[in-house]
Amino acid sequence: MVAVRRRLIADAPPLLVLSAGLLLGTALLNPLVSSSREVRATVSAPPPLQAWIDATATGGTLNAPAGTYSGPVVISRPMVIDGKGAITIDGGGQGTVLTLRTSGASLRGLHITRSGGSHDAIDSGLLIDSGSDNVIEGNTIDDVLFGITLQRANDNRIIGNRIRSRPDEPADRGDGIRLWYSMGNRVENNDISRIRDITITNSLRNRFVANSVSDSRRALNLLFSHRTLIEKNLLTGNSTGITALNSDGLTIRNNRIMHAGDASGAGIALKESGTTLIHGNEIIHCAVGILSDSPMHALNRITVIDNRIAHNVTGISFYGERGGHLVLFNSFEHNLWQALVGASGDIDGNEWRGNYWDNYEGFDRNDDGFGDTPYEIWAHADQIWLETPMARFFRNSPALELLDFFERLAPFALPTLILRDPEPVSRPDATTPRIQQQMAQR
Repeated sequence: MVAVRRRLIADAPPLLVLSAGLLLGTALLNPLVSSSREVRATVSAPPPLQAWIDATATGGTLNAPAGTYSGPVVISRPMVIDGKGAITIDGGGQGTVLTLRTSGASLRGLHITRSGGSHDAIDSGLLIDSGSDNVIEGNTIDDVLFGITLQRANDNRIIGNRIRSRPDEPADRGDGIRLWYSMGNRVENNDISRIRDITITNSLRNRFVANSVSDSRRALNLLFSHRTLIEKNLLTGNSTGITALNSDGLTIRNNRIMHAGDASGAGIALKESGTTLIHGNEIIHCAVGILSDSPMHALNRITVIDNRIAHNVTGISFYGERGGHLVLFNSFEHNLWQALVGASGDIDGNEWRGNYWDNYEGFDRNDDGFGDTPYEIWAHADQIWLETPMARFFRNSPALELLDFFERLAPFALPTLILRDPEPVSRPDATTPRIQQQMAQR
């Protein structure tokens, strides 16, 4: 039998013998290759960081070696973790990567990545759950659904972090920072981009200072969140800059809000919010610079003072039947329509004074910095789209422009007064402390 086999092999073509040998070798080596892959997979899996957390004393400092560690991680005791930019926590695409359920902890220099994708579970890079006085500083959080979430968490500091969501459509991303029933927190100097919103819900007395938010839907979205400070932020390329619903006592000052160009986008949008100060902002190249309805109570006035509102489709748009806006010392430059008041709005309920209007046609013969005649905006043919919003599609069309020209030349209907500024300033540089002092003396 052996001799027959040897003769068959000897008589077989060389190519057939070589192929059979290769198949046999592959079959023999396959278990080794498979085993090698399993070993490599086991070796490359990052070790869990939770063991290092559990081994760190209360109030101590975690000293894990540089590298990548797996999540999820739960911290329930105060401690210091300083990754120095060399520690990555990888959530593996499941749930929230790092949960903080303590007070007085400090997390610095970490790279937190790959959370789960559930909006219902609010899968986040970092969750602070009922903790206070924590410091979250200098971390990079990316490829997560929600960035940093605070739930019933007070007096925390979120400083100098870099936050990115996922490369999805804006509505499918999560919030870069989300506050829910959280008070007295400081959110400062963070670089936030490609998120859905920053959402603040039922949260009082929070501070948002010197953050950069770009390429997102709503940069800041406040709901029932009173006495919030929004200061020195750069908000650019978002659908809307700042929106506030039922939020009183806001201070919005010294921000730069640019390129909120969606058809319904606005630099600042307020609804049913009062006692708000909008001061010293630059609002540039938005669909609407400031959009606001009347405050709920006549005493809760919205004050718009010393802002530069330029290159927008509409500079300011007020609607609501009670007025309630005080507009002082602002500079309106190169807006397609400087200001609008809704057809049902109370013209006399809003006060305009001491603003610079680049299309003012009066003179300042005594050179006191104030125009000799009031600045007024009248609506002629524009009443058509002011009273019928669906007609706005034809705004600035040749037909409406021609109709408006004839309306101004030989009116066949009474025009509507939109606003009257009795003392407009005559130069852009006239909105200075000297002029404001003169205005106060008047």
